[in-house]
Amino acid sequence: MRIACLQHVEYEGPAGIARWAAARGHALHVVRLYDGDALPEPVDFDLLVMMGGPMSVNDEDRFAWLRPEKQLICEALDDGLRVLGICLGAQLIANALGARVYRGMYKEIGWLPIERVPGPAADILQIGDWPEVFHWHGETFDLPNGAGHWARSAGYTNQAFLYQRRALGMQFHLEVTLESARLLVQHGGAEIGNGPYEQPAGSLAAMPERFTRLEPLLTGVLDRFVSL
Repeated sequence: MRIACLQHVEYEGPAGIARWAAARGHALHVVRLYDGDALPEPVDFDLLVMMGGPMSVNDEDRFAWLRPEKQLICEALDDGLRVLGICLGAQLIANALGARVYRGMYKEIGWLPIERVPGPAADILQIGDWPEVFHWHGETFDLPNGAGHWARSAGYTNQAFLYQRRALGMQFHLEVTLESARLLVQHGGAEIGNGPYEQPAGSLAAMPERFTRLEPLLTGVLDRFVSL
């Protein structure tokens, strides 16, 4: 499988997704939009992955690549390709499909649980409740028309969706590793406040075993998604 991974900032790369791709023998090409790389064409990949970033999908006047990136998402789905979005990437898929993206009531930053939303999408992906996953976001999205809702949290109703078995959006970060979490804290720690779903910067990378527990969750979701 050929994977094109769109990276929006230097410190939010594919992390665990790169490990999964290497273990499965998939070819991964990282497109560094922040560094001026050109967007790929749909003929160049089988799976399109969009990573996170501190910008909003609504910042099209500030980031020239946002509008064409959304168009690429639509083209990929029209061509029957698979699309995966993490955090900002999930919001990009939702927005490209016509859904609203907007500021949430709270930020979610830290290790917090998500709850399965019963239904076909959760059944297809074999999702249960997860006692803690890694979050770092302050915006949310409405579900796109036709999307299957499969995860929520105390702070955010819409955490994850599956659209026509071809687009998977996850607001949280299963792909985070100890190294990538340290980079997030280094570059974004100043934005952490005292909200009910914000944890101290020093605690986010303090327990390496947390990252070990995420890896099989990521592997299971990705394996099932690409086999649909």
